[in-house]
Amino acid sequence: MKCWYRIDWITCLLWPLSWLFGLIAATRRFAFRQGWLKSVHVGVPTIVVGNLSVGGNGKTPVVIGLCEWLTQAGYRPGVISRGYGGNAAHYPLPVDATTTGAQAGDEPVLIYHRTACPVVVSPNRIEAAQYLIEHCNVNVIISDDGLQHYALQRDIEIVVVDGERRFGNGLLLPAGPLRESKKRLNSVDFVINNGADPQGNEFAMSLKPSTPKSVVGQVEFDADEVGKKVNACAGIGHPPRFFNTLEGLGFELIQQKAFADHHAFKQEEIQALEQHYPLFMTEKDAVKCRDFDLKQAWYLPVSAAIAPPFKEHIMMKLKEINQNVRS
Repeated sequence: MKCWYRIDWITCLLWPLSWLFGLIAATRRFAFRQGWLKSVHVGVPTIVVGNLSVGGNGKTPVVIGLCEWLTQAGYRPGVISRGYGGNAAHYPLPVDATTTGAQAGDEPVLIYHRTACPVVVSPNRIEAAQYLIEHCNVNVIISDDGLQHYALQRDIEIVVVDGERRFGNGLLLPAGPLRESKKRLNSVDFVINNGADPQGNEFAMSLKPSTPKSVVGQVEFDADEVGKKVNACAGIGHPPRFFNTLEGLGFELIQQKAFADHHAFKQEEIQALEQHYPLFMTEKDAVKCRDFDLKQAWYLPVSAAIAPPFKEHIMMKLKEINQNVRS
């Protein structure tokens, strides 16, 4: 919502609701801290990667990067997710090669295919984590989102901040984009700044694109053969970031089509966009279009490039957690 990034009459009108939202959120968090509401530690180190603000901060590439680093270091990570946008017949739902975005949500399917780590989806994150431990032999849990899901105890909290938009007008929902007050950053372990110069103790992060691939196969895009005039669409939290990335790679965007985050694409609307020029989309969107009859649709893989000290601090923190458990 545009009003989230300025102060106008709409935000003033909504401010009383934001105050009420903040009161409820603070009371709920206090209740968990005091033990009035039950929270559970699942028995293995648990890392939560989340946001303070709504939508499009770059959290999923961070989760993918963590899975890759931890696997290389000898850990057996597993990922849990709410599965926003999915609708499964049962939960918990373990994601496999046949799972669709319509069942599990686009982000869990993307994470599974990029990392090959076990991924389990459930509205009950504790249930999902316990399934991973019992059936997948994991020894680290990574929660994709869930910073505000206090029923699940966590050992490490990571917040990803959009470096360009930051915290908008600084107000809580619904007058602003914040789920919790900015003061919450004082209690998390790590803050990652995606796309701008880091402030304070933040770690700098950028999204590094690799060679585009066909949505319906693994063929790589050949700009010399196809050209650089393309259409683009994005159903993510902040579509302009994707469009800017394409332009930064030298593509000329003839048409840009932004959809709502987690948009359920239809074959007809994607086919319409690829009629005259190659169509580029995000990897998250491509998950939902793999079974469409497409002729020239491509996705752009991106990876999180985070300042090296971040990885070192994560590994040190996990080592400390495991040493404390053994002692």
